[in-house]
Amino acid sequence: MSKFPWKTTLAVSAVLAATVYAVAQVSSGGPMGMHGQMQQGGMMDQMHSQMMQGQGGMPGTMGQGMHGGMHGQQSGAFNVPAMPGQDAFGTIQEIVQILQADRTTDWSKVNIGALRQHLIDMNEVTLHAAAAERVLDNGIEIAVTGEGRTLEAIKRMVPAHVSELREIGWNAKSEDLANGVKLTVTASEAQPLAKLKALGFMGIMVQGGHHQPHHLMMAKGEFPMH
Repeated sequence: MSKFPWKTTLAVSAVLAATVYAVAQVSSGGPMGMHGQMQQGGMMDQMHSQMMQGQGGMPGTMGQGMHGGMHGQQSGAFNVPAMPGQDAFGTIQEIVQILQADRTTDWSKVNIGALRQHLIDMNEVTLHAAAAERVLDNGIEIAVTGEGRTLEAIKRMVPAHVSELREIGWNAKSEDLANGVKLTVTASEAQPLAKLKALGFMGIMVQGGHHQPHHLMMAKGEFPMH
């Protein structure tokens, strides 16, 4: 094996090359002049100092500089926020992007306003509706109530969701109340009472995967708002 580390050998070669170049420039009266000689001398002193320090050397310094530059460029590319800042805004943005990417979209039927109203309904029912739950011997009964815009949302969303629950095999029904809707879900082997109690109103409301495709259909004007 060589007695000299490869980094040291490379650094020595760099020093020799710089020395030969500097001598050639001075001898030929090249454009470097006195300022060039001073720069070359400073560079050689720096390389000599790094070489004498052992493992640091010229190659390591160059490698670190290149790595730092590449890392900086890469990190800058990932500094763009991904979240839109508001859930309904993000949902509408996603739907619009899908419609714009689809060459078959019939823009004469598109109704983003209807989708926005439905998302307002979802917000009202999720955040502002009152849900009084009562456990039955064979299921759970929930009085979902509210006022004003919240009441309107309850009347539209809860009965419509009951229809979806039935389609996926749940025993569910709804009844109108003066200030809302009564939702009743009967326990079964697939949906035992313990599970219904744990899910509660919102856990039951999020069952099924119909919301996302319905949103797209609403935006396309192909599905009535509920």
